[in-house]
Amino acid sequence: MHLSVIGNIVLQGWNESFVMRRELRCDTFVIMPNHIHGVVVIENPVETHGRASLPCRAPRSVSSFAAGFKSAVTKRINEYRLTPGVEVWQPRFYDHVVRSEKSLCTIRDYILNNPMNWQEDEMNPDFS
Repeated sequence: MHLSVIGNIVLQGWNESFVMRRELRCDTFVIMPNHIHGVVVIENPVETHGRASLPCRAPRSVSSFAAGFKSAVTKRINEYRLTPGVEVWQPRFYDHVVRSEKSLCTIRDYILNNPMNWQEDEMNPDFS
C-alpha cells in the first residue's frame, strides 16, 4: 500500500497512540484504503472488576485506545479536508482476544498479506 495524505495522518495517529499509551504495544498492523488492521498488546493489564457497571470505557483498555485513536485521527482528517464534524470511522470496531501463539501467527499473516488481497476484498469499492 502507498499511503495517501489521509493514510499518513492515520499512520501518524497510530504511532502517536503508542507513545501516549505506554501500557499498549503494537505488534502488527496495516493501513488499508478504507480500514486498518492491527494487533495491540496490553503490556500491563489492569484489573477492571467493579468497573463493569460504569457508563464509560475502562481506562488503559483497548476500547479506550480505539476511541482515542479514532477521535484524534478524525479531527486531523477533517482539518485537512476542511470538513469539521464529518464522521470518518464506523462507530464500532472488531476486537478479538488472541489465546494462542498459533492464532497470533494466523492473524499476523492475515494482516501482513491483506494488501496483496485488496483487489478481491469485499471492502474494496471496486470489487465486483
